[in-house]
This record gives sequence, C-alpha cells and structure tokens, in this order.
Amino acid sequence: MARVVVDVMPKPEILDPQGQAVAKALPRLGFEGVTSVRQGKRFELEVDDAVDDATLAKIAETFLANPVIEDWVVRRVEP
Repeated sequence: MARVVVDVMPKPEILDPQGQAVAKALPRLGFEGVTSVRQGKRFELEVDDAVDDATLAKIAETFLANPVIEDWVVRRVEP
C-alpha cells in the first residue's frame, strides 16, 4: 500500500474569497503580518502499490480538482 496526498489550490488568477476573508479576519484577531491567504483542499489516498503516477494524475484531474480554475500536486508520502 502507498499513501498519496493531492493538494488542490485555486489558480493564481482566480479570486479566492475564502482566503481573502481569512486574511481580513486575522488582524482583527490580533495576528499581524499576514498579507495574503489562499485556501485549498487536501486529499489523502491509500492506494495499492500497482497504482501508477499517471493514474493518480488522472484521478486528480478528473475527480478531485476542477482543471479550469484549480492546480493540483500529487505526491507519494511515507506511511
């Protein structure tokens, strides 16, 4: 078995209202110095060792992310 993490983030040119709301709230809560926040998604998958990187990329592109507005990174991690 292998552990895979897929991180999905809005593309830089896409507005991120959730990230903007967090960035605006931080100073009100006493946290200074944060100038920008982008909010994304993280998926953790347990897969058979036979699942190749091309299949993982296809899963990310067709099911976990919207390729029109999101970028993603697939990486295998230590269990």
